[in-house]
Amino acid sequence: MSETLTGHKIGFIGLGNMGWPMACHLQDAGAEMTVWNRSEGRARLAAERGMNVASDPGAVAEAAGGGVVCLNLTHNDVVASVVDWIEPVIPPGTVVIDFGTTGYAETLSFAERVRGKGAEWLDAPVSGGQVGAEAGNLTIMAGGSEETFARVLPVLEVVGGKVTHMGAQGAGQVTKLANQLIVAQTIDAVAQALRLAELAGVDPALVREALRGGFAESRILELHGDRMVRRDFAPGGRSELQLKDVRLMSDLAERVGLRSSTLANSRQLWERFVHEMGHGNLDHSGLFRIYDEA
Repeated sequence: MSETLTGHKIGFIGLGNMGWPMACHLQDAGAEMTVWNRSEGRARLAAERGMNVASDPGAVAEAAGGGVVCLNLTHNDVVASVVDWIEPVIPPGTVVIDFGTTGYAETLSFAERVRGKGAEWLDAPVSGGQVGAEAGNLTIMAGGSEETFARVLPVLEVVGGKVTHMGAQGAGQVTKLANQLIVAQTIDAVAQALRLAELAGVDPALVREALRGGFAESRILELHGDRMVRRDFAPGGRSELQLKDVRLMSDLAERVGLRSSTLANSRQLWERFVHEMGHGNLDHSGLFRIYDEA
């Protein structure tokens, strides 16, 4: 990888399955990285890799020195806690890039808080999963001012294969939630289709292969369909996080006045799978089990 970010100071908060490979790509591109993570294991790996490990999120913001601070966090309340840390100390001119899937209303609030300190916020949620993060070809949907987007585009292009400026603040999160609506319901559709075939005495692996390339083709049929056939649901994208996103979709739908019976049914399905059946730690392709165990 060419060192396109040489001389850039970048902070990264959240070194999970997505955040860790993204931070590594930024370092490989020449950036001086200061990171923080709740668990010590990834922080230790970061130190071994030559990254600076900060004592808390506020120290990450300070070390970035008015550059870029990236967030890759799982829940609104975790993002809120990090904003509480960085808001008092964030240097003017800093751009905070939120790579996570965060609520629309919360995004507007967080952006307003950092702008009050002379910093900027870019909501830039990603799609592509851990595989995309490791390959550095995530799909990134950004919301914020054109000036802010242009300034951090070199950073986004290091971790993203397709980067699109969607419009004003919050537009990135709206786009990601639209993506997640399609994902959640397509996982359900593929699970039903393969289990239906299996119960009817047709090999689901053969059904999946037969459908590939037709109108039913999708990355979910390709990747998640294979996991369903093999019943291998080791967590990549955890189901509890899929449920979190479904809840955010419901909140946005209510905010904009969209009445959707399919969204309501999808939420009930994922709530049941995660809470009643206790499968929150399975990969979201594991929704297949709701039909397998019925």
